[in-house]
Amino acid sequence: MYRPRVKICCISSIEEARMAIQAGADALGLVADMPSGPGIISDKLIADIARKIPPPIATFLLTSETEAKRIIVHYMRVSTNAIQIVDELTDGTFHEIKKTLPAVKLVQAIHVKDKESVEKAIHVSQFVDAILLDSGNPDLDTKVLGGTGKIHNWKLSKKICRSIDVPVFLAGGINTGNVREALKTVQPFGIDICSGVRTNGKLDRKKLNDLFRLLH
Repeated sequence: MYRPRVKICCISSIEEARMAIQAGADALGLVADMPSGPGIISDKLIADIARKIPPPIATFLLTSETEAKRIIVHYMRVSTNAIQIVDELTDGTFHEIKKTLPAVKLVQAIHVKDKESVEKAIHVSQFVDAILLDSGNPDLDTKVLGGTGKIHNWKLSKKICRSIDVPVFLAGGINTGNVREALKTVQPFGIDICSGVRTNGKLDRKKLNDLFRLLH
């Protein structure tokens, strides 16, 4: 089995960041203000954690901003090395963000629900550095933009992986019990895990270590 890149999301402290890196994480997800979901921390803490993370570990700002200008302003407060846009861009363009922040990687989350999600991923992949496939629902009255712990249709995710040229991260309900099946089915570039390595909301060292043992 190949070794995917691993992003541990919902990092809530410098201690959790260090624990994830020691276990083998390639990237950390830092969740800013969201309409709902776990792992939300302040922009100040995101900036503090990002400053202390050594290269080549990637630090992802998860932003729910939907306007290019506001995403840029949000990034300026935290200075991570990647931006994960968890909602749809409604004003401005990806080009505008990349022109202003040329050194920062742009990752667009696609909440996989149906055939339309596949078409959306294919279209957006032309403008970003990576796609992340998740199980949220931005159409609800209170948007759910990730951290659900729920699996979506991996057959759709597999189709997306085969249809685009940029790296794909698979998120949504992945844990030690299903990670091998997820990799075999979807064959993503990387996986993204939050609840699958936590106990009562806290990062669990044993679950982390068990996960990485399964990936070697």
